[in-house]
Amino acid sequence: MTTVEERRWLEQRRRLNERRAELGEAADRLYPGAHRVAGTTLLTRPEWVAPEPLPLESVRLVWEDRARPPAVTGTEAGLPPGYRAYSEAMGALAPPAVFENRPAYRLLAADLPELRLTGARYFQGVDVGEAVAHELAAGTPGLPLRSAVGDPCDLARRAALPAITTVTIRRGTGDYVLHWRDPAKVVHAGGLHQVMPVGVFQPATGDPREDLDLWHCMAREYAEEFLGAAEDYGPGFTHAAWPFFRRLDGARRDGAVRARLLGLGVDPLTFAVDLLTAVVVDDEAFAGLFGGLVGENAEGRVMFAPFDGTVPRPMQPAGAAALRLAWRHRDVLLSPR
Repeated sequence: MTTVEERRWLEQRRRLNERRAELGEAADRLYPGAHRVAGTTLLTRPEWVAPEPLPLESVRLVWEDRARPPAVTGTEAGLPPGYRAYSEAMGALAPPAVFENRPAYRLLAADLPELRLTGARYFQGVDVGEAVAHELAAGTPGLPLRSAVGDPCDLARRAALPAITTVTIRRGTGDYVLHWRDPAKVVHAGGLHQVMPVGVFQPATGDPREDLDLWHCMAREYAEEFLGAAEDYGPGFTHAAWPFFRRLDGARRDGAVRARLLGLGVDPLTFAVDLLTAVVVDDEAFAGLFGGLVGENAEGRVMFAPFDGTVPRPMQPAGAAALRLAWRHRDVLLSPR
């Protein structure tokens, strides 16, 4: 049986999930002097937005073994008695369909085209990101955890776990793949639209230093979100031996699939960090790779939307920013091979 404090926490969590768009706008107003991506609410720094789309292979990922621990870990969050971290309370009281503390990457610094990273665990991002959003939804006086973090673009203050947010555009038909994120299935951004695929930058298995590759992670998200594939790749897995990756990577080498990094930014509500990418796929290649595109996946509904400069509402800030940047650079992205 839940306690009074647990029921209050659950009610605040329900309020957060029902009002994410509204709360995101309120969080945005807390940072009046911050830079933003392409007129959206996604917070950024000038050096984080590429003046021209960067071919994915030109992005340099630099690993750091001895990174300084984050100053804010989320233990400062107000939780029901008996819980030491937001992820612990969430796992016990309101677990989403998929909720595992998998290895991930922590972004330490970004100066495009270079990203500096180290190892982390998924719950480190939840313990701060969902907690600061919950704090705002609850109307906590003074917002102590948010105040402890300070500048959301200061990556050293917390474990900033980047996700890769990808606008996938069919070049011939002129549309892109759109997602509605079901709040019953996801930890982050439930009830909002988003581009696809999107996933936390994580290794497939084992030591994260052995799989520090944006394209590998994006390929797995394509298989999971577009085709409904399982997330468990098992021991001994290699991308080189995976048939889907070989087809996808072959299409990229042939120019039928083109991947570029557009920039990165921070969600004002949850402090989630997103690497904004665009992948343009020729229609024939799309049919061959994603002919089995699902109508619903483990995180919500899947549909097509016209790539015409408009942004669906309500939209996750990272998705809106990726769409705006992709539209700004549409001549480069959609140019003939």
